[in-house]
Amino acid sequence: MENIFDFTLAELQGWMKNNGEKAFRAKQVFDWIYKGTLDFMDMVNIPLSLRQKLKGNFTTKLPEIVTHYKSNIDGTVKLLLKYHDGNVIETVVMKYKYGNTVCVSSQVGCGMGCKFCASTINGVVRSLTAGEILAEVIVAGNFIGERISNVVIMGSGEPLVNYDNVLKFIELVNWEQGLNIGQRHITLSTCGIVPKIYELADKKLQITLAISLHSPWNEERKKIMPIANQYLIVDIVEACKYYINITGRRITFEYALINNVNDRKEDADQLIKLLKGMLCHVNLIPMNEVKESSFKKSSLSSIQSFQQKLIEGGIDTTIRRELGSDINAACGQLRKSYIESNKA
Repeated sequence: MENIFDFTLAELQGWMKNNGEKAFRAKQVFDWIYKGTLDFMDMVNIPLSLRQKLKGNFTTKLPEIVTHYKSNIDGTVKLLLKYHDGNVIETVVMKYKYGNTVCVSSQVGCGMGCKFCASTINGVVRSLTAGEILAEVIVAGNFIGERISNVVIMGSGEPLVNYDNVLKFIELVNWEQGLNIGQRHITLSTCGIVPKIYELADKKLQITLAISLHSPWNEERKKIMPIANQYLIVDIVEACKYYINITGRRITFEYALINNVNDRKEDADQLIKLLKGMLCHVNLIPMNEVKESSFKKSSLSSIQSFQQKLIEGGIDTTIRRELGSDINAACGQLRKSYIESNKA
């Protein structure tokens, strides 16, 4: 059975024609599905013969919510979702004054090996399809009973390793007759897969690109991010400049501050040197500590001092607000606990 959520309108129209049906039926089906009717037999304006045909060829099943947590501090919701094959992923809903943001995973686990991240500890199992990523947004919206207005592809996995499915997901979630989330309300975060940054730039999408940088030095970055053995910082920065030139979009550089590793004065000075003059923004992230790692979070005073140095150097810089600190909302923590408890 094929997942109906993997289909664009054009693809479902093509399926209809190939199966002796009128193309307009595709939009009727999606009208039902995106309004929450997932049983084909309840789609009363569609002929019974077609409903039966759809039921025999497609699944509309959404992932199951295994467990969920809600922060008593800021209302952040963390969902552990299980797919048809038993694999679990995490999805986080964050509430802001401007609307609800959902952080989606693009893979089951992650193969990037970043030393400070829980999602990569057990490696990557598989990539998610476009429809499976879309389902995260749908389930999250259904769970909170409110519209999702922003999407960040920052959960488990490296989006640019799952490039084709992630691009299709952006098309699906952006579709105006579906969830209708504008491209400017979508952020894609990558460790810096240089060839794919160029390829993404040429698509001329209006999404925000975020680069997980975390160190301005190649050798230091290799120690915390194995992907740095493949792509030099200077090559990432050049790809980012190309992206900015082609799309006109500002890039965000994510920087998780680790005590006495990347939060020193010389780190800030080198970061300023790297980014000076670019249309960019640095998002400083108070690191979430992982028990398997010896890395410790920088103190608040160190984080604030680092921010001040960057601002004085002409780099637009903010400190990411810590959300869901009482529910382990950091990427990978809930899934890891679930896997460990099941093994036990």
